Amino acid sequence: MNKVAIGVDIGGTFTDVVARDATGRTRIAKVPSTRPDPAEAVRNVLRELLPAWGVAPADVVRFVHGTTVATNAVLERKGSRLGLLSTAGFTDVLEIGRQSRKQIYDLILRPETPVFLAPGAQRRGVVEAISPTGEVTTPLDPESLAAAVQALVDEGVQAIAICFLFSYMNPVHERQAADFIRERHPGLLVSLSSEVDPAFREYERTVVTCFDAYVKAGLDRYLAAMESDLAGAGVPATLQIMQSRGGVCSARVARRRPIRLFLSGPAAGVVGAREVGRSAGHGNIITVDIGGTSSDIALIADGRPVIRPDGLLDGYRIRVPMVDVNSIGSGGGSVAWIDAGGGLRVGPRSAGSQPGPACFGRGGTEATVTDASVVLGLIDPGYFAGGSMKLDRDLALRAVEEKIARPLGMSVLQAALGILRVVNVQMAEGIRLVSISRGVDPRAFALMPFGGGGALHAAALARELSIDTIVVPRYPGVLCAAGLLSATVEHEAASAFVRKFAQAGVAEVLARCDRLAAECTERMREDGVDVAEVRTSCLADVCFVGQAHHIEVPFETDDPERLLGQLYDRFCALHEQLYGHATRSAAMFVNLRVVQRAAAAAEPAAAARRPATGTRPPARKGTRRILLDARADFVPAAVFDRDGLAPGDVIDGPAIVEQADTTTLVEPGWRVSVAPDESLIARKTS
Repeated sequence: MNKVAIGVDIGGTFTDVVARDATGRTRIAKVPSTRPDPAEAVRNVLRELLPAWGVAPADVVRFVHGTTVATNAVLERKGSRLGLLSTAGFTDVLEIGRQSRKQIYDLILRPETPVFLAPGAQRRGVVEAISPTGEVTTPLDPESLAAAVQALVDEGVQAIAICFLFSYMNPVHERQAADFIRERHPGLLVSLSSEVDPAFREYERTVVTCFDAYVKAGLDRYLAAMESDLAGAGVPATLQIMQSRGGVCSARVARRRPIRLFLSGPAAGVVGAREVGRSAGHGNIITVDIGGTSSDIALIADGRPVIRPDGLLDGYRIRVPMVDVNSIGSGGGSVAWIDAGGGLRVGPRSAGSQPGPACFGRGGTEATVTDASVVLGLIDPGYFAGGSMKLDRDLALRAVEEKIARPLGMSVLQAALGILRVVNVQMAEGIRLVSISRGVDPRAFALMPFGGGGALHAAALARELSIDTIVVPRYPGVLCAAGLLSATVEHEAASAFVRKFAQAGVAEVLARCDRLAAECTERMREDGVDVAEVRTSCLADVCFVGQAHHIEVPFETDDPERLLGQLYDRFCALHEQLYGHATRSAAMFVNLRVVQRAAAAAEPAAAARRPATGTRPPARKGTRRILLDARADFVPAAVFDRDGLAPGDVIDGPAIVEQADTTTLVEPGWRVSVAPDESLIARKTS
């Protein structure tokens, strides 16, 4: 085998692996994740899969990894014991938050801000002051700093976040404090808000800086160990890590900026979907990644994933740019139940993998979406996960009957259809949240399902949303790992820039962008990227004067005379698209941002090719009776083996296409053709 690129995405249940050589030949694998030590799964890949595939470690020229270590450290509360240094008088910003609460009528109020990061005893104030325009009004007091740091050390902190007032305008005091800590206490890790998130709004900046410091030590150890494992195995490739914005960076850079790694797995899936869409000729795509517990939904417009300026993690909003993925609690393991009013509900509670759906035969008794699909014949109990796991249809029938059908006074088949109907409507509503609610017509987009359950629900979702095209990737179950190989090196730098348009000078805007671009270029050089081939994008966070929220607006710098006018017009157009109106009144800058991307990934595009050798199995496997409509009876559906399908093949519904990582349902009125990259393109015919 020639030079190989490997993508490894670690999930909660499985670690997905995709290996691709320079000809596009692809191998995939799913190995059990090792939760106590996630890196053990990667070591298993190096020890077992590479020899089995005939790949020498020296032939691995690219190794890209999507990690959940930073995310899990937050979810499991296993980060560092953290201390927070604030400007004196502002130590409670983390606890006060924005004075908005989700639960306003509870008798006992509980914190809705991430106070667990740094409880009161682990927060200290330092005497210093920077004005809103960046002037030093009170020099940093050395005695106050020394006392605050010593108090935190006495509390046993392992990392310190520094967030001084208006440090985004002038970071001098934060840097002085960091130098003091590193000199006196070299074992402490330090995060500066002026480096992590140099933008205004004190609470948001404090939160993101604290999260950065909280996960830094664990991620540093993890990535250092993985780099050591790769080197020890003889792999020459630099370890690259997926970032939440959809680009990759070297592990060396990632260890300094761990906050950029939250939710990198879903971002990789969207990147993979973008490349499959590009190969299939679709730039406008709505992606839906359906797993066992949840569905991740995202929108790709004109070949570009939508990027949002912040995201949610464990219910806390974190100001980190990331691919806009909307997660809902609907998946294959979602439990069906009856509410107090006698209505059928599905999720968000999930049966998980243990005990799992009733049909798994592991002791589960709840009726789930997977059980309903088995009852209706949509999933073959003998070919689940490629035949590696046998399902029990009788247990599925019993669960649906006892938990849903009998209490509601309906047949088992009606109940199973009802379960799928409810979950499909919930997923469709999730799609509306990323499309219609933002001024985007989903009918102008193709639907791309992936994950274990995506292709099974795609036709129903398309019907709900009047979408007439579905694109199913060649390997939907490992698309996140494939997306890692499609991602390019990317770096982003931002700076607060609070100016009204009438007061902003073009020269000042361009100078600030040049400075930010220089920061990105330095990181590109550190990652070994030829900076002559780097593409630079400039963006501005803009709002109308008096607004509390802003919109990210891209702009070009090649026409300085028209820069501000074009930027204002584009902002108004986006505002009208998102909110239905634009007043054409005074606007202002909030932040400036520069994003640099390497010109291309250093390996073939994501279109997965089968091995060049070997023969295809027969495409037609037989016929199975399935039920799709409560008003009709079971109908015969042709069953196909996806490995046997070749480009140019055509399938008319009703039909089932089976493969190891998913099942694709082709409903009546749909026609599927196999594209040159072996994606399935389904189009509505009636």
